[in-house]
Amino acid sequence: MARLAQTPGLTDVQQEIVSTVRDFVDKEIIPVATELEHRDEYPQQIVDGLKELGLFGLMIPEEYGGLGESLLTYALCVEEIARGWMSVSGIINTHFIVAYMLKQHGTQEQKDYFLPKMAAGEIRGAFSMSEPSLGSDVSAITSKAVKDGDEYVLTGQKMWLTNGGTSSLVAVLVRTDEGHPEGTPPHRSMTTFLVEKEPGFGEVRPGLTIPGKIDKMGYKGVDTTELIMDGLRVPADRVLGGTTGRGFYHMMDGVEVGRVNVAARGCGVALRAFELGVQYAQQRHTFGKPIAQHQAIQFKLAEMATKVEAAHSMMVNAARKKDSGQRNDLEAGMAKYLAAEYCKEVVEDAFRIHGGYGFSKEYEIERLYREAPMLLIGEGTAEIQKMIIGRRLLEEYRIQG
Repeated sequence: MARLAQTPGLTDVQQEIVSTVRDFVDKEIIPVATELEHRDEYPQQIVDGLKELGLFGLMIPEEYGGLGESLLTYALCVEEIARGWMSVSGIINTHFIVAYMLKQHGTQEQKDYFLPKMAAGEIRGAFSMSEPSLGSDVSAITSKAVKDGDEYVLTGQKMWLTNGGTSSLVAVLVRTDEGHPEGTPPHRSMTTFLVEKEPGFGEVRPGLTIPGKIDKMGYKGVDTTELIMDGLRVPADRVLGGTTGRGFYHMMDGVEVGRVNVAARGCGVALRAFELGVQYAQQRHTFGKPIAQHQAIQFKLAEMATKVEAAHSMMVNAARKKDSGQRNDLEAGMAKYLAAEYCKEVVEDAFRIHGGYGFSKEYEIERLYREAPMLLIGEGTAEIQKMIIGRRLLEEYRIQG
């Protein structure tokens, strides 16, 4: 098992960080994950442990109290956490995207105010693009902000916020039509607002309501919510970057690194499914021998391991390219698409290896079987990834003349 999903070329510091996270997952997450998931219980003790490890500030620069690590280091930690319980990786990932957007695009005042608190885990982040009537079609957003003196008044309904209840800072994408002439493309009249709120449900600040948790098939424990804005007043200095009309680009930059981390989640879940499958195959006997000695099962294990290794390699490549300062939307799209699809297939094969016991809630693979589908749609569906990949390939291979 230890031979799969290895990453060559890591520094001693990176190896130590990833090893520490792996030990934490083995001792603190895997033993309790299934029980907490079945109860749909928020893993507060686990989150507190990650806070003590400094995971909330892993990529936040040292000058703001973080560890200043790379996207690759972060992705490898996410892979380990998802191997234990994917919901916990979601709690970290949405926080990370908001911190990344602030680091890359925030004003100096916004960085100085938010990043130290986010690095310490005192402020937890969430971000919001989707709405009840749209998902991938971000340009169709109808939530809006209207300028009123030194404030903006936000109105609209958002959907699918991970950490919607437990967060205290939400990056919200809305339309800001003022100052943009008629006929301006929709993506150029969008703005990201940094909305502070109290954790919890109900009216968490005047004009802002978090109705409650959405009941999901899987990905439980973490709170997924709606967000309703009705006359929500936000100071103008909480426009990300200080300038309206740039929100779409801010969000897409955040989603790009988010896709690397969704790929990492897929790698982690697939690796855990393989571990469970190869262990069970050596314990279960049929026709007088362990099922692992049947050629059909060996073929299945070989396919599963190859998919785990391929997805991991693509995820690492996408992270390293972003860390080098290069554009990585092609690599991130490929990694997210492949890791999500392979994760689904590896989990299903592990489920089949378990036979009837895979259908029992007593076995961990049942939880993974319900978790894997979320990766097929999170941070953009497979179809969206293929559109991104196809367009970028045509840019790269455009016929001259």
